[in-house]
Amino acid sequence: MDAGTAYRRRWGGLAVLIICLLVLVADNTILNVALRTLSDPEHGVGASQSELAWAINSYTLVFAGLLFTFGVLGDRWGRRRMITAGLVVFGAASALSAYSQSPEQLIAARAVMGFGAAMVMPQTLSVITNIFPPEERGRAIGLWSGSVGLAMAIGPSAGGLLLENFWWGSIFLVNVPFVLLGLALMYFLVPESKDEAPGRLDVLGVLLSIPGLVLLIYGIITAGERSSLADPDVWGALLGGLAVVALFLFHESRTANPSLDVRFFKNPRFSVAMATIMLMFFSMSGLIFFMSFYWQSVREFTPFVAGLLVLPAAVGQMVLAPLSPNLVHRFGPRAVAATGILIVCASLAFFTLLDTDTPVWLILIFFFTQASAMAVVLTPSTDAIVSSVPPGKAGAASAMQNTVRQVATAMGVAVLGAVISFRYRAGITPTLEEVAATEEGAAAHLSGPGLHAAGESIEATLAVARSLGETGRVLLAPAKEAFLAGLHTAALVSLCCGLAGVVVVLVWMPREAGAHRTAAEPRTSAPETGSDGQG
Repeated sequence: MDAGTAYRRRWGGLAVLIICLLVLVADNTILNVALRTLSDPEHGVGASQSELAWAINSYTLVFAGLLFTFGVLGDRWGRRRMITAGLVVFGAASALSAYSQSPEQLIAARAVMGFGAAMVMPQTLSVITNIFPPEERGRAIGLWSGSVGLAMAIGPSAGGLLLENFWWGSIFLVNVPFVLLGLALMYFLVPESKDEAPGRLDVLGVLLSIPGLVLLIYGIITAGERSSLADPDVWGALLGGLAVVALFLFHESRTANPSLDVRFFKNPRFSVAMATIMLMFFSMSGLIFFMSFYWQSVREFTPFVAGLLVLPAAVGQMVLAPLSPNLVHRFGPRAVAATGILIVCASLAFFTLLDTDTPVWLILIFFFTQASAMAVVLTPSTDAIVSSVPPGKAGAASAMQNTVRQVATAMGVAVLGAVISFRYRAGITPTLEEVAATEEGAAAHLSGPGLHAAGESIEATLAVARSLGETGRVLLAPAKEAFLAGLHTAALVSLCCGLAGVVVVLVWMPREAGAHRTAAEPRTSAPETGSDGQG
């Protein structure tokens, strides 16, 4: 495809990239509404709380661990080629997930899905950077960001609808036709692009990045799951991951052809945008994840209704993400980002007051406001990251941004999950001990390990309540109150991180948006690696 044809087809190419992104993001949001169904031995795979967590975490672990690697390889081998291979892997793994016969098979298939998604995700943003001229790039990235909101809307509502009408595997099988559509359109609308002068492959850097990220994310996830840092495999993984990441950064600062040029961080647009994205995703991801349990376990809505309740947030992100570049152009990135984060903080403050009878319409208004403000912050931050590096390094920058998002998401779910778990266990244990002292409680094995497991989460307690019949009804109100106490504390932690984000933006973010880097730009703070070509 020549450059003129690629330019004429750029908006169609963006549509194909958005389809790819929709499949990846919607799949994870679909899974959130299916957790209760998957735990059912009759209608699901009979997964335990820990197995459910690893059905999510296996994807995150592989995805985040390989994002940087595939971003670098996509720059060298061809981004369209990498997207195509990734979609094939993702689609095949989706079919395997749909027909899993056990929790272990589902966890393994989800890990393979994460492998395919890691091949695709960083390429979508780097292709946009290469096919759109600087004056259109902000708008294109806004539409790319807004499609995440569309996936948020499609995922939970479609997942709930599928679960009410088909078997649980349909939530994974639905990915396959979209993968086939993306593959069919790819060669007609998306040009091949890569770094035409990449230099020698930084093999050691790539190899160091994988265990460093995998160990770090494993430690974060496992610490959150166990609500403890005391286990040797937890602190060992965290320390080992940090040591390998430090070694990776040291190597990157010394090698002549680094996979990640650490001098990019000297650019305040790049470094502040990275810090902002990390703080925002840490603040939001854990809270959004556990709101799924609020809708289904506290308010007792069906998965379909819980999915529909995500729509206002999705609409807010879809509407504001494409508009945010105009706001940045008019008011500057610092003012826009600081205002957006303050609005997010106001929404987080509201969630510290959430109750069992808070009006649904009021919650939805705050969800809409929160998602809209997030979109206003994240779109210019993403644009700042990919536009402050040469186009030949767009894949590495995109992968770095996505890696930061995934690490922050894993940390948010793990840390806020640990906060909720700690508060929940402290609140529900006295009631569980009272029920365990009764004849029915003893029959339900509410002692020792059984009592500990019942206090693990609101879902575990509600499962015990259902098994006890009428006696178990006394557990319902205390379980909901204990969960809300944990949610309030988690929202407070998120609020503090959000306020830290405001400080970062006000102190270090430049007032004005910088110019986009081009392939022909002379060397400044980072070495130019060559022009970017299109096949």
